[in-house]
Amino acid sequence: MSDGSIPIAQTRDYRTLDHMNDDIVNAINNVVNQDDILIHLGDWSFGGIENVEIFRNRILCNNIYLVLGNHDHHIQRNKDNTQRFFINVFDYLELMYNKTMVVLSHFPFSSWNNLNKGVVHLHGHTHLSEEKKNLLGRRMDVGLDGHKNFRPYDLKKECIDVLTQKEIKSEFHTYDHHLDELTRLP
Repeated sequence: MSDGSIPIAQTRDYRTLDHMNDDIVNAINNVVNQDDILIHLGDWSFGGIENVEIFRNRILCNNIYLVLGNHDHHIQRNKDNTQRFFINVFDYLELMYNKTMVVLSHFPFSSWNNLNKGVVHLHGHTHLSEEKKNLLGRRMDVGLDGHKNFRPYDLKKECIDVLTQKEIKSEFHTYDHHLDELTRLP
């Protein structure tokens, strides 16, 4: 709005966008150290291209990788060379972490590469509350706004260690032909 306020339904109980942004930046800086790696799953700056650099300068971590979200069009087009603020920028990312393959995207997938082999899928976008974060199978919304302590998730302790204990399942249940291989295991 012209006075800096935004409708409460759009701010997750914050009166202003600045108040919400301050809490997000503080939550990141409280748990992510300068030499850590932060993988941000999109929607880096909602509210204009000028906020891309402002947020980057406020976050203390030197090693930020960005997986683009639906509000990152300035960064996606690299307007004003905005991609320079990140180590790398991706539409989608697969990485190996301690022998566990992880698929990272802003958007949730119902089926993803090697789901049937236990690959973990982490995403943002949906703003799920804590009790809805751990979905069917090895998929999880890791947006900090749903974390019980409103902070980024620890990749190993809160994601991989939790999700690799879950059964390999698809939201398509038995209709997902990628799970056929599981029934043919010796």
